[in-house]
Amino acid sequence: MKIIITSTGDNLNAKFDLRFGRAGWFCVYDKETKTTDFIKNNFKDLNGGAGTKSSEMVAELGAKQVVSGHFGPKAKDLLERLKIQMIALDEEELEVEEIINKLQNN
Repeated sequence: MKIIITSTGDNLNAKFDLRFGRAGWFCVYDKETKTTDFIKNNFKDLNGGAGTKSSEMVAELGAKQVVSGHFGPKAKDLLERLKIQMIALDEEELEVEEIINKLQNN
């Protein structure tokens, strides 16, 4: 199962990004193979619709869950319609690797 984690950078030591649509990077973590890939969020600087476009990208990547801090109303609605589970965390000091470790233990 693929899980997206919003990130401030393109590596496991990067900080978790609380902003879904405006996150700089998406870490694509495959829980079955335990592999990660980092995808730049090219929609983060849009004047509007960043959350919607990011939601569409998450679906195209085949994710079943997204870990982020805040989901805007349009992104939240679209993710729900796409049946992608949202996991909201408010711990901005966490690194991506720490979140992955938590996911592995669940």
